[in-house]
Amino acid sequence: MNDSDRRWYDEEAGPLVRLYAVTAGRARSGSEHLDLMTVIHALPSPGYDPMLSPEQAAILRLCSPRPHPVADIASDSGLPLAVVRVLLSDLLEAGLIRATEPVPPAQLPEARILRRVIDGLRAL
Repeated sequence: MNDSDRRWYDEEAGPLVRLYAVTAGRARSGSEHLDLMTVIHALPSPGYDPMLSPEQAAILRLCSPRPHPVADIASDSGLPLAVVRVLLSDLLEAGLIRATEPVPPAQLPEARILRRVIDGLRAL
C-alpha cells in the first residue's frame, strides 16, 4: 500500500465522515442569517431532549449560562463552522435557541460621542 492509498484509512478520515453524519449529509444551514457575530441564546427547556444529538446538547449547554456568538460556539465546541451553522439551524427550527443579529456598524454610536460620554463619566 503506498502513501496515497493510506490517506483514506488513517485517523484523519474518521472525523470527516463523522461530521458528515452529524449534519445528516447537509453542508448548508437552512438559516442563512447565522453569520459569525450572530448571538445565540439558549431558551429555557423542560429538560434533556433525547432527540438531540450530543453535539446539539453540548451547544445548548454552552449557551445556557450566557449567550455566545456563532464564532465562539464553533471555537469552543471544536466543530467546523459549517457544521455548527447546520446544528444551530436545526436548534433554531426546534425552538430551542434564539438568534440575535449583530448591530450594523451604521447604527452604532459615533466614536466622538462615546469619547464625550467617557470624559463626562471620568469628570464625575
